[in-house]
Amino acid sequence: MAHKFEIYKDKAGEFRVRFKYNDEVIFATEGYSSKVNAQNAIASIKKYGPDAPTEDNS
Repeated sequence: MAHKFEIYKDKAGEFRVRFKYNDEVIFATEGYSSKVNAQNAIASIKKYGPDAPTEDNS
């Protein structure tokens, strides 16, 4: 699969989510204290992401 969400633990022991496309990290989230919160972040991105507007600040 060319794209995926990945949950991992950072050096501080917090759970983070990163989205990868062809093994390149496209974005990463803040740290979460629990894996459930990281999973909820993924669910939120999947639910609201497709309808999110684009803001051009250039």
